[in-house]
Amino acid sequence: MNLIFYLLAIATGVVTGGITSLIGASGVMIIVPILTMLFKLNVHTAIGTSLFVDVIASLTVAYSYYKNGNIELKSGIWIALTSIIGAQLGALFASKMGEGNLSTSFGVVLIIAGLSMLRKSYKEKKDPSDSVSGFIQFKAEWQKILAALIIGLGIGVLSGIFGAGGGVMILLALIILMSFPLHKAIGTSTLIMAITALSSTVGYAARGNIDILLGIILSVGAVLGGVLGSRYANKVNEKTLQRVVGICFMSMGVIMTIIEIIK
Repeated sequence: MNLIFYLLAIATGVVTGGITSLIGASGVMIIVPILTMLFKLNVHTAIGTSLFVDVIASLTVAYSYYKNGNIELKSGIWIALTSIIGAQLGALFASKMGEGNLSTSFGVVLIIAGLSMLRKSYKEKKDPSDSVSGFIQFKAEWQKILAALIIGLGIGVLSGIFGAGGGVMILLALIILMSFPLHKAIGTSTLIMAITALSSTVGYAARGNIDILLGIILSVGAVLGGVLGSRYANKVNEKTLQRVVGICFMSMGVIMTIIEIIK
């Protein structure tokens, strides 16, 4: 390993931590393509290593939001519980998939995530009564808990398969179904994302699919990016950031898919 290798790894970590802190999205979607394309890791090890970094970055960001009173686990804890189970199921399923299929699938996920971010960035803000949360009403507390458990299971499975802590999906669930304010939704989803990613990380580690040294180097940058990003989160133009990240996701998704097709 030379100096350029270390600097590139730390820079990747900084970007990952920054994205996690600013938009509540899992930085895994950034790390996996970079690890496979630039660091030449196989996709299973890339996902496992990225999950390791995701845990560190998410905990760092969650702590920053916690200090500002923007974490609420009264409802979100139920999502975290089943997401742990789902993450193990997803990691098991991923180990049975061929590397080419997994890379192609991840590329498609990146493209969809990018399109979703771009669409959201251009969507005009509507009155709260027009949102889904305006007509989805839970008559009893157990119905809300059951919905959260089902959501958590689905998020966990996707996390285990694709290495994503599910931050965007958790965020949407908290906003739409749980009616969380945006800042509290980001803080809470980041903590849940850390728990989910930790469960997936254990699954990948048990199969020897984590590069610990590289993960530690990436985590150094992720902590730095997470701290700086959280500090200035409220000053960032959210729509502009969503457009930039959306384009990045789509570009990397297309590249990964094309590479697998022409192999």
